[in-house]
Amino acid sequence: MHKFAKMKIAVLLSGGVDSSVALRLLLESGQHDVTAFYLKIWLEDEVAFLGECPWEEDLMYCRAVCEQAGVPLEVVSLQQEYQQKIVDYALAELRAGRTPSSDILCNQRIKFGEFDHKIDTSFDKIASGHYANISFDGNAYFLKKSPDSVKDQTYFLSHLSQRQLRKALFPLGPYTKREVRAFAQRFDLPNQVRKDSQGICFLGKISYPQFVKFHLGEQAGDIVEIETGRVLGQHNGYWFHTIGQRQGLGLGNGPWFVVRKDIKENRLYVSHRENLTNHIRSAFEVGDVHWISEPPKRSELQIKIRHAPECFACTIQACPDGKLAVNMAAAETGIAAGQFAVFYDGDTCLGGGMIVR
Repeated sequence: MHKFAKMKIAVLLSGGVDSSVALRLLLESGQHDVTAFYLKIWLEDEVAFLGECPWEEDLMYCRAVCEQAGVPLEVVSLQQEYQQKIVDYALAELRAGRTPSSDILCNQRIKFGEFDHKIDTSFDKIASGHYANISFDGNAYFLKKSPDSVKDQTYFLSHLSQRQLRKALFPLGPYTKREVRAFAQRFDLPNQVRKDSQGICFLGKISYPQFVKFHLGEQAGDIVEIETGRVLGQHNGYWFHTIGQRQGLGLGNGPWFVVRKDIKENRLYVSHRENLTNHIRSAFEVGDVHWISEPPKRSELQIKIRHAPECFACTIQACPDGKLAVNMAAAETGIAAGQFAVFYDGDTCLGGGMIVR
């Protein structure tokens, strides 16, 4: 009798609990030939200037997890690609006064893009520790929500293509974070008590303002109350701030919220919470729309405008210029150009695009 060939899986390992549990679940099934990969994307030059980077600790945990499991680990350098495709994009968006969404493009361009081009073509699948599911109806692949609404990461995966979804594998798809933590204990993982990482992956322990300051510098500007024109204080550059922000403004008698940025004059406009209803909106336009399979046939959908558990009811309408006009059922604060709006039909993530105005 001939044995069935095992599926060859490249597992993206970060040093965290989620990807480590994904690795062990694949091994436990006994159906896969597994190799783990750690992506080297940290920015060594910036780190040398700005502070401590935890990549050595991450790699240490990756090695410990792989040694325990008897799985080979390879380190793949994607620093140049990450600089060009993610960091340069983020800095360009900040200069333009927009809010970058680096994690969405990192998944599309790096983890399921450049990495796939780097590894051996014999790998059948690329597995990661994302909380999401994939289904196939015989014609197309569909991205489905995780049962854990808080951890669901379909928002960050919304720009994957059909080819990328065909090759992607999400072993944590059926599980909640609580269940994944229980798996980590059962497998006695070396990193089982490690906290989830936060923030942008290439920054590590470097603060986001430090990174922005290093690349874009500082330039003093006024913070102005939009209703009265009164100057309330100073800031160090509009690129440090986002629409809807309330922390880090250094203003008394708050809370104050950033509601507009004047890029030419380097001016921030703020409004007090008492007046915030004057600055919320439900209608905006989305450009460069990416549909995972095909455009939806109906206009009534749900939408996320940031990574969060909540979806909001909305309607969409195609514009002559190729953009989408979006109307949400309820107005929201902090809708900013550069953010990604992601559309859903029930538990299916349909894709999304960038908010342009």
